[in-house]
Amino acid sequence: MPDPKSQAVIEGVRKVFADTYAIYFKTQNYQWNVTGPLPLHALFETQYQELAEPLDKLAERLRILGVTAPGTTEEIRSLASIKSGSADQPAEQMLADLIAGHTALLRSIKIVIRAAEQAGDGGTVGLLSERVASHEKAAWMLRSTLSQ
Repeated sequence: MPDPKSQAVIEGVRKVFADTYAIYFKTQNYQWNVTGPLPLHALFETQYQELAEPLDKLAERLRILGVTAPGTTEEIRSLASIKSGSADQPAEQMLADLIAGHTALLRSIKIVIRAAEQAGDGGTVGLLSERVASHEKAAWMLRSTLSQ
């Protein structure tokens, strides 16, 4: 059984994994269904494609930490704080929803980074630090598009 600090890291990475999956699915859903004059179809496609590899890395990190990655929609749904979005909303609302999702995920990741630092888990710190930069960029791109 992992020590309490390591257990906090494991639970945190599991939640980050689930929220990453949730925003992946939401972005893909919006990419399939967005309408309107904004060039969002291509932006959403780029963003959900950029989430695929990090999902694999997060799952691998969980295996390194000695646990299985959440592998069912039920597990992901129970762990995720990011909820699915409706495909029949205006493009501007899709943008705002994705910005909120990336912002929430950033907050969660930063909490897990602190826990990993306290546990002396440099591998998790490094992986999640990469995720911070990626989600910051995604949110910035969405905000830039929303302001056009």
